Amino acid sequence: MSTPTGPASGLPVRMPRPRQSGRHRRPEPVVAPEGAAALVLAVPGTPSSATRSLAEEVISIARSELPGLNARIGYLDGDDAEFPTLASVLANAAAERIARFEQAQAAGREVAEPEGPAAVVVPLLAGPDSALIRRIRQAVMDSRAQVELTDVLGPHPLLAEALHVRLSEAGLARADRARLFTVATAADGIVLATVGGEEGVQAAGITGMLLAARLAVPVMAAALDVEGSVASIAEQLTGSGSVQLALAPYLVGPEIAEGLVDAAAKEAGCATAEPLGAYPAIGKLVLSMYMTALGITPGTPQGAQAL
Repeated sequence: MSTPTGPASGLPVRMPRPRQSGRHRRPEPVVAPEGAAALVLAVPGTPSSATRSLAEEVISIARSELPGLNARIGYLDGDDAEFPTLASVLANAAAERIARFEQAQAAGREVAEPEGPAAVVVPLLAGPDSALIRRIRQAVMDSRAQVELTDVLGPHPLLAEALHVRLSEAGLARADRARLFTVATAADGIVLATVGGEEGVQAAGITGMLLAARLAVPVMAAALDVEGSVASIAEQLTGSGSVQLALAPYLVGPEIAEGLVDAAAKEAGCATAEPLGAYPAIGKLVLSMYMTALGITPGTPQGAQAL
């Protein structure tokens, strides 16, 4: 039993550590501001259980980085049954925000009327694809909601890291922690396969340079949606001295038709790694896009950005 002056039995008691002050004080953990816009992940491609699992894992990574995040998934080719369409998800997000405001008013709370976007849409795309972006913009307009649309995820050094990991998982490159070990199947030339035509190739080329620096082998981008592009780039690499080629999909996964990557790799005569998928960097980049759109930073006090 304890007394006001301490433990009566003399047993030690764990006391809370005093808050550290000064320049070495630990920053407060960042949480999603109350009332902040929803993060809506725009998922392209034909919906499937595998696509949903991938999108949910990406969202889970984002939520783990920003507790309290209101995150949803909208499918570009959804059916509004099993797979909700992007337009309906955005419309619902806007309607729910208004409903919360009206409920708070009815309960007698003093609350400010919602301002700013009801949702921030982040395309689940590693690189630009004008056709898909146009469809996402159309879905935003169809929702009639106040929405902010971010850019695609790349180019970014984290995507170069993810590509490196996928290649090493397939035995086509040395892993970061095994540079001194020989990988017999390591490629000496990488075809970076993307979508989005010439615009997509140019953007992928930036990440490709970062990947080339990590692997110390030539990396050239090619468009899967341009006939003969992958084979042509493979010929250029072999013509410049590469003997063992590998194809690295600069894709999250859902945006490309099933089997197209394998067909391109077969045409070019090279092995292939897996798409980026739900690699942790994808979730972190999705969240980064969202936070940048709303002006949320690690140093932002909790609640300072409430909308």
